[in-house]
Amino acid sequence: MENLINTGDTAWVLVCCSLVLLMTPALALFYGGMVRRKNILSTLTLSYVFMALIGVQWVLYGYSLAFGTDIKGIVGGLNFLGLSGVGPLPNEAYSGTIPHGLFAAFQMMFAIITPALITGAFVERVKFKSFLLFSLLWATLIYDPLCHWVWGAGGWLKELGVLDFAGGTVVHIAAGFSALAFALVIGPRRGYGNFPMEPSNIPLTVLGAGLLWVGWFGFNAGSALAANGVAVNALLTTNTSGATAGMVWMILSSLDGRPSTLGIATGFVVGLAAVTPASGFITPMAAMVVGAVAAPLSYYAMRYRERRRLDESLDVWACHGISSVWGMIATGLFATTIVNPGGGNGLFAGNPGQIGVQLLAIIVTMAFSFGGTYIIARMLHSSIGLRVTAMEEEVGLDISSHGERAY
Repeated sequence: MENLINTGDTAWVLVCCSLVLLMTPALALFYGGMVRRKNILSTLTLSYVFMALIGVQWVLYGYSLAFGTDIKGIVGGLNFLGLSGVGPLPNEAYSGTIPHGLFAAFQMMFAIITPALITGAFVERVKFKSFLLFSLLWATLIYDPLCHWVWGAGGWLKELGVLDFAGGTVVHIAAGFSALAFALVIGPRRGYGNFPMEPSNIPLTVLGAGLLWVGWFGFNAGSALAANGVAVNALLTTNTSGATAGMVWMILSSLDGRPSTLGIATGFVVGLAAVTPASGFITPMAAMVVGAVAAPLSYYAMRYRERRRLDESLDVWACHGISSVWGMIATGLFATTIVNPGGGNGLFAGNPGQIGVQLLAIIVTMAFSFGGTYIIARMLHSSIGLRVTAMEEEVGLDISSHGERAY
């Protein structure tokens, strides 16, 4: 089988592995700039620690649960424990032209960044040890099974024909609605709504957003798992949606006052998240529609969250959850086999049934991720506690949790 390996595909996915891993420290910068000065290091740590935690979990058993031999469409078996049997030869079920080990590595990068997205919900008040335990439980009980449902050979949503090119359900909807559930359990920061909690370093956030955009090319275009036309299309659609959403967000914030730098950066991320499930199935012009619609949906979802006085601190639900709900629907509308013969057709290409499949995947992902996260967080909150003490929160988590200062 070794002669089936395509060196061009392998080189491309190796590069994309690096690009997707880059997104985790980029996310750390993106989030870190939005919190108060006394919590920057804590917020950075909440993201990049996943490179260690999931980097180990995925090799030991996470990959096997997600992509092992199917068990009733629900979860993978334990045949790949410790990456046993995952080596230099292709696995026809997942990676016909690249080594199986490279496919596992590429998927590891997704498993690392997805729980990191959730951390935006509980920055500035979470107990670090509780956070680590929650993250391990969430990756094992929520991410790995959901990954199998959508992408694993035999996964029940995959068998139904769900189209999710690079993680609309598995990554963004799951993270967004899990963030909402966790925020409801942990409660707001002390003083939330009573005095300003201004971002301490917007240039850091802008830098993070730019690096996220670069990494997203690996995230989406790399999901073609080949250096081919589908990868090129995914890169173009990714860039188009991000650019369009950023422009629309700039207009919306101008209408509300002035075009916010932080807002424009947020708009970019919203557009990139929205097109993630669709990127390998739709045209660049359809991607422009995806970005143009995603921006107001997330913009006003954020406003709604603020009016409800819910401290989901960095708007993971609005920016990732809501935008990718629309992205999954848009996939059901705009997908075409002209772009990707291995994909499917959506409503506008003559297959209205695809919308129903996409909606089912959305509803199942929202219910599973929100409900599962709420249960895990509530159990931890009632036992070991999720929050630091009032004094530790007042001092700041940089000093109280890590014994260091950012500046």
